[in-house]
Amino acid sequence: MRSLILTALLPAALILIPGCKTLELATKAGTAVGVATGQISTDQASSINKSSTAVGRAFDKLTPQQEYFIGRSVAASILASYAPYDREAANRYLNTIGQALALASDKPETFGGYHFLIMDTDEVNAFAAPGGLILISRGMLRCCRSEDEVAAVLAHEIGHVQLEHGLRAIKKSRWTSAFTILGAETAKSLGGQQLAELTTAFEGAIGDVTATMVNSGYARKLESEADAVAITILKRVGYNLAALSSMLTEMGKQLDHDERGFAKTHPAPADRIADIAPMIGTASEIAVQKQRTARFKHTLGNI
Repeated sequence: MRSLILTALLPAALILIPGCKTLELATKAGTAVGVATGQISTDQASSINKSSTAVGRAFDKLTPQQEYFIGRSVAASILASYAPYDREAANRYLNTIGQALALASDKPETFGGYHFLIMDTDEVNAFAAPGGLILISRGMLRCCRSEDEVAAVLAHEIGHVQLEHGLRAIKKSRWTSAFTILGAETAKSLGGQQLAELTTAFEGAIGDVTATMVNSGYARKLESEADAVAITILKRVGYNLAALSSMLTEMGKQLDHDERGFAKTHPAPADRIADIAPMIGTASEIAVQKQRTARFKHTLGNI
């Protein structure tokens, strides 16, 4: 009887999810009535209240501090598979360009600041962790034939941070995690078959989220959004807007021989080039500065 009451209470509470506080207040009111009438125990009421709080928090806006610590964990996880490139001059050069670009973005500051690091791998790839921790592979930098193209890559990754694309995926994961807690807590009062069905459902949801974050990458729409931000940043700083298109063209050639990295998790370069063509328009080409070319060749010429 109690399990039936619990399963009836949960859908009613979930209707109120759009408001975190509303959900918590409604759930607490419901459990108070349940305890007072003897329909559920105090322990069961505590479990339900804990679950509703977890679900409600999944809808809260993350603070800059939380974004930073999440991003740091994501970056640490990535660096467990990709070793940092041990060349101080190259990493310093990347950070000099990246910091200038970040300051020209619509999110110039983060809790921990922007940090750029080269990954020591031939794989063509890049990651923008929440909070401004950006990792670029040597393989990706080899797709760049000028400082303007390096700037285009970094500006694109800054775009992901500015638009909080990574947080969107993480929030989905937290949402699933909240419901896992919900299931685990209420399952204390459910029968074996109900528990098995609930576990299967939650495991499937978690699997979907993991596959999206690790294997699928961002959708074409989100990549296009980051490209649009990149073009805006490049224009503000004074780099060639067409550098993004020329870099993507070179990347397309590289990816023909690389089935890992961007080839698995990103839209085809040709599609992105088509999407950004109207954004670039007929922007005049900026004269390539000799000093810019010299420092690029000196620092990344043998990357």
